[in-house]
Amino acid sequence: MIFRAAKTINRNPTTRFLHHHVNNLQSKTSSSNLHKPKRKKVIPFVAELKQVQDPKQALSLFNDYKERSFKHHYPSYAALLYKLARSRSFHDVETVLDHMQRTNIQCRESLFVALFQHYGKSKLPDKATELFDRMPKFNCARTLQSFNAILNVLVDSDRFDEAIDVFLRSRDMGFRPNTVSFNVMIKGWLEKGEFGKACDVFDEMLQRKVQPSVVTYNSLIGFLCRKGDLDNAMALLEDMNKKKKYANEVTYALLMEGLCSLEKFDEAKKLLFDMAYRGCKPRLVNFSVLMNDSGRRGRIEEAKSVLHEMKKRRIKPDVVTYNILINYLCKEGRTAEAYKMLVEMQIGGCEPNAATYRMMVDSLCRVGDFELGLSILNAMLVSGHCPRPETFCCLVVGLLSSGNVDGACFVLEEMEKRRVEPDMESWETIVKSSCSEDKSVTELITELASLST
Repeated sequence: MIFRAAKTINRNPTTRFLHHHVNNLQSKTSSSNLHKPKRKKVIPFVAELKQVQDPKQALSLFNDYKERSFKHHYPSYAALLYKLARSRSFHDVETVLDHMQRTNIQCRESLFVALFQHYGKSKLPDKATELFDRMPKFNCARTLQSFNAILNVLVDSDRFDEAIDVFLRSRDMGFRPNTVSFNVMIKGWLEKGEFGKACDVFDEMLQRKVQPSVVTYNSLIGFLCRKGDLDNAMALLEDMNKKKKYANEVTYALLMEGLCSLEKFDEAKKLLFDMAYRGCKPRLVNFSVLMNDSGRRGRIEEAKSVLHEMKKRRIKPDVVTYNILINYLCKEGRTAEAYKMLVEMQIGGCEPNAATYRMMVDSLCRVGDFELGLSILNAMLVSGHCPRPETFCCLVVGLLSSGNVDGACFVLEEMEKRRVEPDMESWETIVKSSCSEDKSVTELITELASLST
């Protein structure tokens, strides 16, 4: 075996295969069917790998197929590498890559770009640059796509000096930087707070006849808005229009945020009409900026009117939109209204996320409505989300103090299942609250205590 042993998983030996469309006596004579694109061939290993979560099981499945004389080609290796990288099993990623290099498996550039991104997210930029240097050994030519990807990893990893070096060596490496390359460098200078240097890169773009994109302008406009320099931000908007680089909803959202930060809500709201007049349809992000500012200023009814305006324009709110309102309602202690909003979003087909549930449970605990908090917690767990340890503990204490021992036991059991370990202060509070003769509570607390020893 090329990989170290992994625990074999239990699976049905008769793997299901998805077949191409059949029934084709008529298709032979039908000209319309002749022009239909062929369905992508399903690879059994790849199809089964999608159902596997554990990286060791993924490796075991790969080896299992190999032992049954299934010949793995590039799609199998790529799917396995994606799975391992998402699980941050980078030692196994490198083992698979070494094998692919030895056996001359030809790779696509998109695979390396994805691996760079995973290394970057895991704070391993050196691994990304090493792999970038190794790419030619995998019979894979490096293009601007991988060059820009590694540049972005270095900038996002706060390795900007190295990014500058890579950028300056682009010609020696056979690359001519494009709009994306320059955008990454502008982003890097702005993150350093160097607006002048970012403008120098912008000027260099123009000198090299590389066209700025809306992303280029958005980066500069966003920086100016965060600094409160709305005059220059608006000047850049006009420059965009002159150069026929039309602003998008993000451009206007950045400007609206800048205006709101200067307490100019009415001017920000007016931009909704200005952007529509200029041919840019307002989107969720624009309304969310207004809702967030209204909520921040304690103007909940104003935020609700923005939501109403969205619906009037047939713009469907998403989970982020609802979370803005729920968050501010909870902060104001208006939990009944927040709960009503939670129900409304679900009726409208918008699924709450972990943040929605956490805000609701925490708020209900603060106002002492532990029964409803328990109900929301249960819905949260069923949805696959998990609250913070302090939320668990607050519910346990609250339920015990209100006499709901069964509810407290349920929460303790869920903590045990998820191996949630409270801090010392939370332990003391739980123990004090559970000083009763109820053996079930005492036993559960003992089991939880054993997790942290």
